[in-house]
Amino acid sequence: MNTATRLATLLCIATTALADGTKDNSSDTVRPVPPLGVEVPAADKTALTAALQKLRATLDEAVKAQAKNPLLADLLPDVEVYFKATDWALRYNEMFNVKDIKTALSQLEEGRLRAEELKAGNAPWTKQTGLVVRGYRSKIDGSVQPYGMVVPENGFDGPKRLDIWCHGRFESITELGFIEQRRKSVGSINPPNTLVLHPFGRFSCANKFAGEIDAFEALEHAKKFYPIDNNRILIRGFSMGGAAAWHLATHYADQWCGANPGAGFSETPDFLGVFQKEDVTLTPWYQQKLWHWYNATDSALNLWHCPTVAYSGELDRQKQAADMMEKALHAEQIDLTHIVGEQKSKGITVDKAHRIMPDALVEVERRLADIAEAGRTRCPDVVQFATWTLRYNKMCWVVVDGLEAEWERCRIHAKITGASSVEVKTQGATGLTLDMPSGYCKLSLLEKVKLSIDGQQIEVSRPKTDRSWLVHLSKQKGRWSEVLGDESKGQLVKKHGLQGPIDDAFMSSFLFVKPTGQAWNEATGTWAKAEMDRAVFEWRRQFRGDAPMKDDKALTEADIAGSNLVLWGDPGSNSVLAKVLAKLPVQWTKESLTLNGKAHPGAGAMPVMIYPNPLNPERYIVINSSFTYREYDYLNNARQVAKLPDWAVVDITQPKTTQAPGGIADAGFFDEKWQWKPGPAVKK
Repeated sequence: MNTATRLATLLCIATTALADGTKDNSSDTVRPVPPLGVEVPAADKTALTAALQKLRATLDEAVKAQAKNPLLADLLPDVEVYFKATDWALRYNEMFNVKDIKTALSQLEEGRLRAEELKAGNAPWTKQTGLVVRGYRSKIDGSVQPYGMVVPENGFDGPKRLDIWCHGRFESITELGFIEQRRKSVGSINPPNTLVLHPFGRFSCANKFAGEIDAFEALEHAKKFYPIDNNRILIRGFSMGGAAAWHLATHYADQWCGANPGAGFSETPDFLGVFQKEDVTLTPWYQQKLWHWYNATDSALNLWHCPTVAYSGELDRQKQAADMMEKALHAEQIDLTHIVGEQKSKGITVDKAHRIMPDALVEVERRLADIAEAGRTRCPDVVQFATWTLRYNKMCWVVVDGLEAEWERCRIHAKITGASSVEVKTQGATGLTLDMPSGYCKLSLLEKVKLSIDGQQIEVSRPKTDRSWLVHLSKQKGRWSEVLGDESKGQLVKKHGLQGPIDDAFMSSFLFVKPTGQAWNEATGTWAKAEMDRAVFEWRRQFRGDAPMKDDKALTEADIAGSNLVLWGDPGSNSVLAKVLAKLPVQWTKESLTLNGKAHPGAGAMPVMIYPNPLNPERYIVINSSFTYREYDYLNNARQVAKLPDWAVVDITQPKTTQAPGGIADAGFFDEKWQWKPGPAVKK
C-alpha cells in the first residue's frame, strides 16, 4: 500500500461531532453519559465472570511471584487494565453492543497471557512493535488507566519523536472500547519513524482536570519503556481531541516541540453561543472568570513557544475553533498557520465535513516533520508568557510565583539582552523566579546579572559553573528585589498547586473523608450524604476511577501528608471538620452559617469551599464538593468547566438540578492571601 493510499485509508474517517446542537440545551431532559448498555445474556455473563476470575487469580499469582521485582509497579497496570475494562463494563452496565461480549472475552484472554508472562518474570509486550496496549496507576485516585502506543519497527533504536494524539468524543467508548481501538487501529495518524501515544484522557472530558493530568501520567509511564526524545514531542488531536490539543498547547507550550489541533473548540463562550445558541451573558460572574482556565484563546500568546499547525475542514462548523485562535493570535501580532482541507462538494453533509482530508493531512505532516526535526528550544533568548492562574505558572525559564489577583491576566516578557543583562516586563505578577537549568544559561559567569524589571535596574545573582541560573524576585510596594528561596513557604498565600478553585483539588491525590457522627441538622445531613454518594458515582462515571474514601475516625498522618482531604458533612458529623473549624474563615454552628460576613440559617444552608488544610498547609481541604460541573454539562465538552469558585453557600431548601447542588445563595473567590474579598452579588 503506497503512502497516499495508506493516508486516505487511515485518515479520512469522520469523528463523532462534538456538539449536539440545541437538543442538548434542556437541563430537564439529560441523557446519561456514558449511555446505558445492552442486557448481557446469562450464559455470556457466566462466561465473562469465569474469565475475570481466571485473570484475577493469575494476576494475584504474578504479584506474589514478582513481589521483589522493582518493575512490578509499572508492569502490573499493563495487565490490570484488561481486568478493569470488562469488570466495569459488566458491573456497571457498560456493554453497549452484543459484539462487546466477544471483545471482552478476547481482551481477558490477552490479559491472562500477559499475567502468565509477568508471573514468569517476563513482559514481552514492552518490546513489542506495532499496536500496544499499556496502562499506568494514577497518582490522583490510585486507579489504573489505559493508554495506547503505536511503535514503529525501529521504535527502540535511539531517541524517537513522539506524537501524543488526543481522541475525539465518543460517549459509548469506555475502557473496553478504547482498548479495542488500541488493539486494532493505528488511529488517525501514523507518521513514519514516530512513536504515537494515545491517552485515554479519563474518558470524554477533552483532557481537562483529571483528563489533563492523564496525558502527563501516561507520558511519564511511556518514558520508562520507550526511547522518547524529550525535545521532539508533539501534541495533536481532532474534534474533542483538537480542543484538548489547543488547551495543552497553550498552557504547556514549553513542553512540546509543536502542536497540531484539528477542529474542536478553543474557548467556551463563543462556542456555546454558536453551536448551542446559549445566551452566555446570563452565566454567573464567577463562572465567566473561570472560563479563563481552559480558554486557549486567553493564553494564545504562549504559542510563541510552540510551533503550531492548525487544521480545519473547509465546511466543518468546528472551523470556528481555529478561527477564534487566529483572531486571538492576531491580537498578539502572531499569524496562525491554518491548513484548511478542501471539500469541493458544497452539498457535503455535516458528518462528512467533520473529518481530516487526506490531501490536507499530507501537508500537515510535511510541516510537522520539519518542526520535529528542528526540535524544542528549551531555553530561548526571549520568553513570552500569559496566564490567568498559578495552576499554569511556568514558561521556559520564567516561573510566576505570585499574582496580584487570580483570574486576572498576567503577562511576562523576558529577554536576554547581553552577556550579563536581562530585561523583564511584567503585568499582574508579584513574585517571579528566573530559572535556567544546568547547561542552558548563556549569561557570563564572571559578573552579577544586570536585571531591568519594569524599568527598575537591579543587580542579581550570577550563573553557577554548571551553567545554571536561579533568581527569586518579589514585588513589594511597587518595587522588585531579589529574595532568598521561596517566600511563600510557611505563608498562607496562593501559590502553584494551592491556588483554588474547588476543582483544582481533584488534579492531584485526594481522599474523601466520610462522616461517622450525628449531623447537626437532619436536612443538612441528608443533603451532604446524597452529595457524597453522587460524587462517588460521578467520579467513576466521568473520570473512571473509584474515589478513595475513609471514615473520619480512620484518618492517618500519612493521609493528611499525602492527599487533599474532602470533608463531607458538618462539624457535628465529621470529626476532622470539627478539628479544623476554628482555623477556617467561617463561623458555623447548628443554628447559623456565616461566610464573608453574611449569615445563613444553619438548617437550610451548607458551605462548599476549598482552603489550605490547617493540618497540612501544603495540601487542600475541600468541604462538601467533588468536581463542580454536573450532568447537564456532560452533554457538551465546552460546558465541562469549573462551575463554582473558591467558596459558595448552597441553599439546600432549593432543589438540586443537573447544573447545581441547590440554590447558590452566595459565592466568590478568596484573595491571594486566602482572605475574604468582595465580589458581585449572586442573583438568587
